[in-house]
Amino acid sequence: MSAETILETRGLTKEFKGFVAVNNVDLKVRRGDIHALIGPNGAGKTTFFNLLTKFLPPTRGTITYQGTDITRERPAQTARRGIVRSFQISAVFPHLTAMENVRAALQRNLGTSFHFWKSERTLYPLHDRAMQLLETVDLRPFADELTVNLPYGRKRALELATTMALEPDLMLLDEPTQGMGHEDVDRVTQLIKKVSQGRTILMVEHNMNVVSSIADRITVLQRGAVIADGPYAEVSKNPLVIEAYMGSADTELQGAH
Repeated sequence: MSAETILETRGLTKEFKGFVAVNNVDLKVRRGDIHALIGPNGAGKTTFFNLLTKFLPPTRGTITYQGTDITRERPAQTARRGIVRSFQISAVFPHLTAMENVRAALQRNLGTSFHFWKSERTLYPLHDRAMQLLETVDLRPFADELTVNLPYGRKRALELATTMALEPDLMLLDEPTQGMGHEDVDRVTQLIKKVSQGRTILMVEHNMNVVSSIADRITVLQRGAVIADGPYAEVSKNPLVIEAYMGSADTELQGAH
């Protein structure tokens, strides 16, 4: 596996009126890895994602992506570089079909997103690619189903397809299995593994079964600071990590949310 770093933060810090939400975080994400960011509730994981996607400016520190300092870029500039965030809140149009949702995401790449007055025929070339993406996430049988009617786990799979339509180099997945039953968790975990081929994924995830089964590397945050970083086998035995989860990493993480 290539050890090339695609994303790096150095000393990344975010303070809110004296409260330090993200504290001096050094993180390296290697190209092609599935990298999980874990930690107890309030550890700073979502704030960290918000810094990466520019929804928040850092108090100090730097963010480097593919060798370029992107710390002060606007959100749209960063998105155009191929960093795309998904999940946590549903990012699909409920009253379009699954296929139309993926096609709408593909349109954004063409720069024709706002050409709603154009004939629908101009969208036909996108149809095959949209169907391919639905196939990738096992949704081809649901192509003509209105999204509002899809079961929760299938909606999450559709969000994965719409994210892939934007052709990201780095996918940021924000709690992809949150609120799912066991069967959906297993399905979405396998889909993440499948779509990670040729991509890099940084994911915030509470479910340790998910993390242990697909993550190449894990970074653990507590009170905004990194307390451990490495492969699951190493991190799960780290005394600081065990203490952070009150001596029972699995049950605490499984039960979160």
